Amino acid sequence: MFARSARLLSLILALVLTPQLMAAEGRSIIVLDASGSMWGQIDGRPKLEIAREALAGVLAELPADSEVGLMAYGHRTKGDCADIELIVPPGPGTGPAIAAAAANMQFLGKTPLTDAVRQAAAALRSTEAKATVILITDGVETCAADPCALGRELEASGVDFTAHVVGFGLTSEEGAQVACLAENTGGQYLTAGDLASLTFALQTTVVTAPTPIPPPTPKPATLPVIKATPKPVVVVEVENNLAPVMLLVEGGEAIQTDIGQAWEVYPLAADGGRGETLITTIYEMREGKLPPGNYMLVGKLGSAHAEMPITLTKEATATPILVMNASPVTLRARAIDAGPVEQDAIFEFTLPDNTVATAYATNSGGEITTYMPAGIIPFKVTLGEATASDTLTLTAGQKLDRDIIVASGVAVINGFYVEGLLLESSSYVTVESKAKGLTGQRENFGAKSGQDGIFTLPPGDYVAVFVLDQHTYEPLPFSVEQGKRIEVPVILNAGVLAISAPGAAYIDLKSPTPDANGNRALLNGTSGETFQSTLPAGDYFVVAYRGDTRVEAAVTVTAGARTEIDLPVP
Repeated sequence: MFARSARLLSLILALVLTPQLMAAEGRSIIVLDASGSMWGQIDGRPKLEIAREALAGVLAELPADSEVGLMAYGHRTKGDCADIELIVPPGPGTGPAIAAAAANMQFLGKTPLTDAVRQAAAALRSTEAKATVILITDGVETCAADPCALGRELEASGVDFTAHVVGFGLTSEEGAQVACLAENTGGQYLTAGDLASLTFALQTTVVTAPTPIPPPTPKPATLPVIKATPKPVVVVEVENNLAPVMLLVEGGEAIQTDIGQAWEVYPLAADGGRGETLITTIYEMREGKLPPGNYMLVGKLGSAHAEMPITLTKEATATPILVMNASPVTLRARAIDAGPVEQDAIFEFTLPDNTVATAYATNSGGEITTYMPAGIIPFKVTLGEATASDTLTLTAGQKLDRDIIVASGVAVINGFYVEGLLLESSSYVTVESKAKGLTGQRENFGAKSGQDGIFTLPPGDYVAVFVLDQHTYEPLPFSVEQGKRIEVPVILNAGVLAISAPGAAYIDLKSPTPDANGNRALLNGTSGETFQSTLPAGDYFVVAYRGDTRVEAAVTVTAGARTEIDLPVP
């Protein structure tokens, strides 16, 4: 069914009348998506910047008695489905604190939106009073949870709880996976694709707009009274005036699946084309109701779409039939024939209009299922640093099911102080081709920081370049075979040097041997009284300073050991 007609009309009126904002009823928590995908760009700006600006603008107009809080997920660690935090508890006057928290937030983790909404509902004590959660997300659930089921659970609990969902830059297919959370709790699902639409969505959900006061009705002029008996006009108004149908192919059966299916309604432009303003997006719709008028109806099914003008009245139900000319497609990426399905594959399809549709296997257990327009569709599959390109030849109405082989293997690169002693310090490793080009440069295949540097690479010969505390080690060669995993231990022959210099303003680490002028090369240094670094085994020279006072010492770092020295500065 359509999202509620009354709510749709109120949103349209809100755009036209722009009324003064007033406090929303009850207590609210804004749940902000701080996952790494928010670094994606819209019109050349990262989505996180647009979200911060929209939040700051709306919160600046928030009435003083509004009780609003902020919860975020994915803002502290990568790959952690438990990275959820109530940053600002709901209360009056929290607007500046929420805006400041969003401005300083990192965006780097996963998307556990279902558990975040669950925790927000619990934080609001929704069993005691009216409560509202406003979820702002640019992606779908990535932590094996079901937002639709959560919506049904919260609604079935009988408490006065509502969840609104703002889909920021979501495709129609992605929006269908989160809109149910709002619909199942009596809330709104709003789409946003830029700063203006995101600001409006937040004004609609974080605050409410009072009904405008109608203008006074002018007194009628005094006219002669003529008595007449009018003939009654009986208008039979149908319950629903729109029941669209999708077909994969002309003459085929109506599509019953809800996978990636959506309807968009636009005003009909004067030239008979599609108007610029999206009125609404509806998911899983079979029939519904709109005010009488002329519209452009756009059907979307995965990456396929079709459109046609429609005219709606009160007295009849329109049943437009949209032929999608599409094919159902199921794809899986494997590193080798009969190998396991790769969970982290990324599929990019070049559509007939030269736009690119992207599907992430991570969101669907490794297997993507969608609909594509019929014809020849070039595509690329990326698995780490390995890629495979091919084309799909699709016939409308016929299903295609394929495995795509992305020839690759996995190298796990770890640093060790000495053999058997795993590195604890921060490190940075780059993978490059073993062979050099004509200019003497090697091809770069990516870099990672920290331990367990996992690289998915095309089969071939490589070198690992390890950087540790400003020291770069000689490239370590290794080879990758298709469908195999290799451990690449980098033995650094290193130890840890820890210096305590009470009273020092600076500590410098220098080479042990001076040059012909008596100067020693500066290797590292820090301000303050302590210094710690992981260094290749060998001899070094330490100088601690305060003003004109300096204390010097020679020190030897032993591989696989921690060396501590005290160097007080009087």
